Amino acid sequence: MPQIVVLPHEKLCPEGAVLEVPNGTTICDALLGSDIEIEHACEKSCACTTCHVVIREGYNSLNEPDEREEDLLDMAWGLEATSRLSCQAVVDGEDLVIEIPKYTINHARENH
Repeated sequence: MPQIVVLPHEKLCPEGAVLEVPNGTTICDALLGSDIEIEHACEKSCACTTCHVVIREGYNSLNEPDEREEDLLDMAWGLEATSRLSCQAVVDGEDLVIEIPKYTINHARENH
């Protein structure tokens, strides 16, 4: 089973984490299932950028982003070449290292 290494995030995961996840799981679902409360203001429907993550290792093992995701990513805070919306990025057999950006474009945190 692949692992997702989550780099430390000041509020959501101060110590970082290592998650074991089955293939076919989105990064967002893996995080939420491990009590890492990443924002997902659009309820994982690919309509916002609050679940934006940066893939530090394993980017090429993920499914390809579609045009809608790429358009939304252009609005994400801290966009990098290996940015993905975690609700759309599906784990497929390879370990990942991800970073949750410090900020989102959301002005108020949703209570999920």
